[in-house]
Amino acid sequence: MEHVNPPEGSVVSVNISERQGTSKQPVDAIVIDSQGVSGDAHAGHWHRQVSLLAAESIERFSREAGQTFLPGEFAENITTRGVGLADVAILDRLLLGGSVELEVTQLGKECHGSGCAIFQQVGRCVMPKEGVFTRVIRGGTVRPGDVLAHKPRILRCRIVTLSDRASQGVYPDRGGPRVRECLERFAREKRWQLDAASAIIPDDADQLRGALIDAQDAGVHTVFTTGSTGLGPRDIAPEVVSELADKIIPGIMEHIRIKYGADKPNALLSRSVAAIFGHTLVYTLPGSVKAVDEYMAEILKTIEHAIFMLHGLDTH
Repeated sequence: MEHVNPPEGSVVSVNISERQGTSKQPVDAIVIDSQGVSGDAHAGHWHRQVSLLAAESIERFSREAGQTFLPGEFAENITTRGVGLADVAILDRLLLGGSVELEVTQLGKECHGSGCAIFQQVGRCVMPKEGVFTRVIRGGTVRPGDVLAHKPRILRCRIVTLSDRASQGVYPDRGGPRVRECLERFAREKRWQLDAASAIIPDDADQLRGALIDAQDAGVHTVFTTGSTGLGPRDIAPEVVSELADKIIPGIMEHIRIKYGADKPNALLSRSVAAIFGHTLVYTLPGSVKAVDEYMAEILKTIEHAIFMLHGLDTH
């Protein structure tokens, strides 16, 4: 589901400042290396190495303020046109020219207020709301006129229903489709594209183990299993996931059990676990639709931050 032809725009201006807290000056070209824009005050080993702002945002702000602002005055490294930077999401990629690739790490920032020249003039600034901050994936040279392309991040998920009877067609799987519905809503809210493949397998440890290894090898971000979390002799999901896990995330499942177990003590018998396998998050959910709704409501509150942390963005 990769974008073959991502939306394209162009670079209007490239800008540098040697000191932080000052406007950047347009230059003929910038060289982007592993720390950001070479010679720029904001370069370094952090998550906001290269900043971008759309020319459309500057022009609109100028009209509203009744005065003209130029590229670089908002301290952005790259001024763009034609790609809706307001529509990008964290972990999206921006491709510039023939070689440079940047990963979106932050949308907007706290305004310097009295330390911002534009804020002093106008009483507000466009960068805190519409600026885009990135880190370098691949460096190179960027010049005005270079093509800019937006490559949206795809949230890759796998949904595995564990049920002897559903796998034999005795009754339809309801838990797996409900997980998909929850993920679709979440992806729309976060402006992430969703790639969610589903499978139904028996309560079989070897088959689950194989599905999890395949997902991790394919770079899947999250795996959700439904079913096989109870006390029955064929309930094996927690054991298989715990066996493969590099790290267990106990808090989320403990919270869910306590929250719903207060009114429904049987909920305390669920053995669901959350874990990290490589760079893949794995959540084992009970199989009923009601339980899926309860678990997903809580898991989705933290999953974005968990994905950011696995990508080294624990500042969010």
